[in-house]
Amino acid sequence: MNTLFIVLQATGAGQGLLGLWPMLLIIVVMWFFMIRPQMKRQKELKAFRDSLKKGDKIVTTGGIYGKVVEINDFTILMEVEGGVKLKVDKSAVIKDMTDATPSK
Repeated sequence: MNTLFIVLQATGAGQGLLGLWPMLLIIVVMWFFMIRPQMKRQKELKAFRDSLKKGDKIVTTGGIYGKVVEINDFTILMEVEGGVKLKVDKSAVIKDMTDATPSK
């Protein structure tokens, strides 16, 4: 009777490990299809922000179009329509509009 109990415990432990495989597979799939591409986009955006220079046309996260006038460590002074200058955080810049064609 005692040996039967030990055998049942041993087989139950093996099934517990088999039950973890689907969860591990889900985590690996999420990593490759969701987390990894997001990390890649963040690296590209950081490289873009670090490569900004005077005269670049940019768009902020708020949808403000302008041209870079001055760049500091954490802020950018940008000129918008009418000669108005705005100081924005560097992390608010999301696009480079230099190569974009104007839409009508």
